[in-house]
Amino acid sequence: MNENLLSTQIEYLKGVGPKRGELLRNELGIYTWEDLLTFYPFRYVDRTKFHKINEIESDMAFVQIKGKVTHVEMIGQRRARRFIATFKDDTGSIELVWFQGIKWIKDKLIPNREYVIFGKPTIFNRKFNIPHPEIDPVDEYKPTENVFQPIYSSGEKLKSRGLNSKGISKLIKTLLSEVQGHIPETLALPVLEKTKLLAREEAIINIHFPANQDMLKRAQARLKFEELFFIQLRLVKHKLVRSNLHKGIVFPVAGHYLEGFYKHNLPFELTGAQKRVMREIRRDLAMGVQMNRLLQGDVGSGKTLVALMAMLIALGNNFQSCIMAPTEILANQHYETLARMLKGMDIRIRLLTGSTKSNERREIHEELQSGSNQILIGTHALIEESVRFKNLGLVVIDEQHRFGVAQRARMWKKNTVPPHVLVMTATPIPRTMAMTVYGDFDYSVIDELPPGRKPVKTTHATDAHRLRVFGFLKREIAKGRQVYIVYPLIQESEKLDLKDLMDGYESIVREFPLPKYAISIVHGQMKPADKDYEMQRFIRNETQIMVATTVIEVGVDIPNASIMVIENAERFGLSQLHQLRGRVGRGADQSYCILMTGDKIGNEARERIKTMVETSDGFKIAEKDLRLRGPGDVIGTRQSGGLTLKQADLIQDAKILEYARNMAFDVLNDDLELKKSENYPMKKQLLKMSTESIDWGVIT
Repeated sequence: MNENLLSTQIEYLKGVGPKRGELLRNELGIYTWEDLLTFYPFRYVDRTKFHKINEIESDMAFVQIKGKVTHVEMIGQRRARRFIATFKDDTGSIELVWFQGIKWIKDKLIPNREYVIFGKPTIFNRKFNIPHPEIDPVDEYKPTENVFQPIYSSGEKLKSRGLNSKGISKLIKTLLSEVQGHIPETLALPVLEKTKLLAREEAIINIHFPANQDMLKRAQARLKFEELFFIQLRLVKHKLVRSNLHKGIVFPVAGHYLEGFYKHNLPFELTGAQKRVMREIRRDLAMGVQMNRLLQGDVGSGKTLVALMAMLIALGNNFQSCIMAPTEILANQHYETLARMLKGMDIRIRLLTGSTKSNERREIHEELQSGSNQILIGTHALIEESVRFKNLGLVVIDEQHRFGVAQRARMWKKNTVPPHVLVMTATPIPRTMAMTVYGDFDYSVIDELPPGRKPVKTTHATDAHRLRVFGFLKREIAKGRQVYIVYPLIQESEKLDLKDLMDGYESIVREFPLPKYAISIVHGQMKPADKDYEMQRFIRNETQIMVATTVIEVGVDIPNASIMVIENAERFGLSQLHQLRGRVGRGADQSYCILMTGDKIGNEARERIKTMVETSDGFKIAEKDLRLRGPGDVIGTRQSGGLTLKQADLIQDAKILEYARNMAFDVLNDDLELKKSENYPMKKQLLKMSTESIDWGVIT
């Protein structure tokens, strides 16, 4: 079997050549024969179905009609020239229009001969027409050849070179005739037998040119399973290898620190979800295997309290802990929160950031090495070589997607036995996404808010409502409340964003003048000390309004701030809007989130705004975000790695994903290194995947 055939460069396929090859590379990312083979149709048209002309509606993608050409004429001159044929059936008539290839079609059409036409209806001058339809004489039409016609993505540049959907389909047909018998199987025979899936070659043939509806469904099922199975195989293998390799520190007791905290310092009764997660963490810490757990929960759900209790277990077993946060603001917030919660307890807790003075830094280093510093909170400063612990037992990472793999890995090496790892995120992740991107983690969710929290009321307001919004803010400030006003920050246009922020700040200062009102301003280009000064003024309620960019997305916990105004809300993603909204609603008062947009916004932006207004459920919002943007965008380019799904859908195919993950466990529990000869195809595919992409989701 000549498997190397599939790595042939695309220009060497009959019908491609250098110019078309360059277009396929640039426009569709198709470099090799295999790339074209796995360039799947996005839709199919049933060519056995015929419509009548009077049945045509504007939302129809394609129609197939049987009838006669009754009249032809040429209209216009030179570039504006077009050829029009009137086509009739027994219910009415429609115009067929050609702008190119006129001479060829003009010679081909014979008036009063019966034809089958196939094309996409469009509306011009309030009438339907079909531009550039496929047209075959009835006596030459062979519907059995293409019962389901594949439709491929194309573009204007490709179409100008004859690479419309039909042109691409023709190339794939040529390719299949060349490679049939040389398409390698990627799944082991026992897996194929157990799943009853099609062989890979049969699936690929039927995904492009399905023999019937049943074969199309079976081809799709095989290719969806394959995509999800190999993602899971890689993640599960990493998880099992790590479990075998890294024997974790055993914390046999809960310890007196946790017991004392629970009796005397616990600020409120734990929710049922917090208790469930603590049981999961407690079980991990006692097992003798390194914990690698993802803790997910909405803003305000009590993740930090759970992390603190896990750290108290480490302390009760004579081990140190640390929290690594992505920003100084968030590190400061954690330090103040933990110091407040641990008040009266004999626990040494320190803060280490880029702003820590050198004398204090030396003192912290000495305390860490002696073991007298029991909990360290900090930023990237924690991964510096000079930061050495006496016995680090637990690492907590907040908003881990903001750290690179190498940065995280350096934390594991701070102890001879790798410390337990608890990763926290307030970014809601659908379960299928978590299984796919963080599949080497165990997974805990806090899906309840503490009692007494009122849902944030969210409304959409346009620029036309601005004066009404300002009036509402003034009434709330008069009640003693505080307000965030947030402007978008997009890296590619920081200057523009700063201008937007400053323009907005000036208009707010005019509307809310001194001495009656005081305003803070915070943005990413300020020095840390200036940012902290403005933040502290707001925290002390010396200013009633905080004008900021998204630097306040994480890490600010001010219960008295009850209104979040998000300017240009259409420029934010759903996840970011949800994070920003989570900055309010942290006190007992009713809180509000006002999404400001221009009067005209696009359909997708309108869908995001509608979702925010209708629900505060982070998981529903995350699923909607996944539908709108796809997995690569939701988790970010650096995090997505090889998560390019051509067939599978992380929401619709949740059952296939679960099945694929269970199958991956079955295979690897039997043969972790895939050494058995029957597993060679899967080992080969895994190796191929590892050379094609970096798996940012895996911690090494």
